Amino acid sequence: MANKIHVKEKDTVIVLTGKDAGKSGKVLQVNKDEGRVLVEGVNMATKHKKPRGRYQQGGIIHQEAPIHASNVMLVCAECKHPTKAIHEIRPGGEKVRKCRKCGAVLETVREAAK
Repeated sequence: MANKIHVKEKDTVIVLTGKDAGKSGKVLQVNKDEGRVLVEGVNMATKHKKPRGRYQQGGIIHQEAPIHASNVMLVCAECKHPTKAIHEIRPGGEKVRKCRKCGAVLETVREAAK
């Protein structure tokens, strides 16, 4: 069963807890089944890669590891503050995601079926 996650890919978020608390970055990937998100430049893990094949080079790779979605908060593009998104249905039938603090539209979710 897929969990509901409050952030989407390409959203800018700030990390609330853990070793990277206070850092912000763009969401690269969302895993709804595990409730985890992959944030650019946050929770960097070291991976030792062995060369596979004759011409491939091995080495130590630093890459992002997923963190739990409850540890991140959405950042508004307009006011640059961490905020919870509110959902509003406009009179025309379109559903929008808005910033709770400044009221700026973050994203138009979908058009209503006509």
